[in-house]
Amino acid sequence: MIVQLIFGISQSYALDFPKPLTLDDFITFDQRQAKLGQLLFYDKVLSGNQNISCGTCHHHNFGGADGLSLGIGEGGNGVGTKRTPGIGEDKIKKRIPRNAQALWNLGAKEFEFMFHDGRLSKSDLYGNGYNSPAEEWLPKGLTNLLAAQAMFPVTSQFEMAGNPKENQIAGATHDRIDNVWPIVSKRIRNIPEYGELFVGAFDHIESANDVTMVEIAEALSAFINMEWRSFDSPFDEFIAGNEEALSLSQKRGLDLFYDKANCASCHLGALFTDHDFHALALPPFGPGRTRRFDPVTRDVGRMGETDLLEDAYRFRTPSLRNVTLTAPYGHNGAYATLEGIVKHHLAPLKSLQQWAPKQAGLPDVPWLSKIDFLVHDDAREMARIKSHIDIKPMVLDDHEIEDLIAFLAALEGKSAHKLPLGRPYTVPSKLLVD
Repeated sequence: MIVQLIFGISQSYALDFPKPLTLDDFITFDQRQAKLGQLLFYDKVLSGNQNISCGTCHHHNFGGADGLSLGIGEGGNGVGTKRTPGIGEDKIKKRIPRNAQALWNLGAKEFEFMFHDGRLSKSDLYGNGYNSPAEEWLPKGLTNLLAAQAMFPVTSQFEMAGNPKENQIAGATHDRIDNVWPIVSKRIRNIPEYGELFVGAFDHIESANDVTMVEIAEALSAFINMEWRSFDSPFDEFIAGNEEALSLSQKRGLDLFYDKANCASCHLGALFTDHDFHALALPPFGPGRTRRFDPVTRDVGRMGETDLLEDAYRFRTPSLRNVTLTAPYGHNGAYATLEGIVKHHLAPLKSLQQWAPKQAGLPDVPWLSKIDFLVHDDAREMARIKSHIDIKPMVLDDHEIEDLIAFLAALEGKSAHKLPLGRPYTVPSKLLVD
């Protein structure tokens, strides 16, 4: 199969290798802001009921995610796979519709979209630099896409805001989205330690009264950018010239990735993503996320943002860096293992038909169980999902699948378990840190 070898693989494939990532590929940030962002990231004061933080669903112990197929947001208790849905009036009203995305390398300049459906992107459409769910109400002054992304979890009812009538933030978000941010920033300004930290971290902030949600988002983005950078994997060593960095199995897997399996047609470049949207016919479940006027329990993917039929059921291609640390896989976490998601790519329809609800990592929520898999009873919706597939079936034997998974393991950064700042023990609000 291989005629001429370079580092153990064919010369033609070697030409497709990405250039190594460097610090120049990432947005610049201020370390003072990153350290402030670390505290904000784990501080529940940003949430409506002050019971959940960014770090609850993007925790260090779970590779920057939560280990669940669909997360348990505001109202739940605990972290990761042990998180429970709450009790009494505080119990959750809905599962988070999509899998909590990991944060690896989101500070890279090449990212053009955020969220599974790309509903946040760079744009001059609204005069603030971004096309976002806030449209013209997103404030000006955000310096990068990652900071813009950090504006939105605090506005989401089921993620951080809470339910109507529970708190001021929850009420505000149901009025108009930009009414949330002044309330959040006022909470931060009223904590003296935060005021001092913002004055020290931002040159234009002279007193706590100057702090807005823009600075809060900038600090959060600086932390995420600094903390979850990763480009020191065995693969990085390999493309830099160290032939011994990969095992024989990983080299065979690399060859499959760039040739027979054709993974690199979508997972390309240094971040292993084309930043595009593709329909894979992943098994649907959960409340879904669809257009505002469509109450059906389903997830139409990119079409929910563009309202274009050709975008139906398409989701953003994830980066594969540190993919071994970010299970479960898919926009809804349908597969608990790399083997499962790889086999789905090889035979989407067969995999969809054989998929069973027990494969979903969903904590038991009895009052929501009736709708968890309701979509599978909708014959028309299932037919639509099956008719929208952008990948072609192919055959790999078990040994080839093992080699391909071995190569994916070679994308795990050596420092991925020893991040610069980590999880703080305390935060200025004095609230419990998850």
